[in-house]
Parts: sequence; C-alpha cells; structure tokens
Amino acid sequence: MSSSEQLLDRVLQAIADPTRRRILQTLRVRGACSIGKDVGLCASDIEQRIPLSQPTISHHMAILKKAGLVEAQKIGQWMWYRRNDRALRQFAKILRQSL
Repeated sequence: MSSSEQLLDRVLQAIADPTRRRILQTLRVRGACSIGKDVGLCASDIEQRIPLSQPTISHHMAILKKAGLVEAQKIGQWMWYRRNDRALRQFAKILRQSL
C-alpha cells in the first residue's frame, strides 16, 4: 500500500465520525479562542461548542492528530489545537486522484 493510500485510509477513518467532522468545522473559525489570540482552541473551548466531556474531546483530538488533520501546541498547562489546512487540501487532492 502506497503512502498516499495509507494517508487516505487514515483520514477517511478519522472523518467518518460525525463528531470529528464537527470538531474540524469548529476549528475552522478564526479568533474563537478564549484567550483572544489565534493559537487555536483548547479542549475547553471545543467543549463549549460541542457538548462532550473533556476526555471524549481529547480522544477525538488524538485521532484527528494521528490522521494529520489537526496540529497541537502546548502552551503552559493547556494543549491548543488548530486545523491543518494544508493536510486537508492534500487529502482532497489525493481523494480526487484516487476516485
């Protein structure tokens, strides 16, 4: 299996879940961060928009991160997440080429 096929499989599995698609949509909004900077959203910011527990959100974020769709950065004691738009564009390109 080629690396493109592996990427396609990982991303399709990640976005098959409706909650993860909602999280990606939530991360699309710029300036929604609770601290007023454009560092992304922390789990509590996401939790305010999607009514799930923090451990459940962390589980979904780990899957999105493993698929390369989300980037994470630790600032202080908090983990901040943002969409990896470059990876999403690459996924769309691979999907168009493979189907």
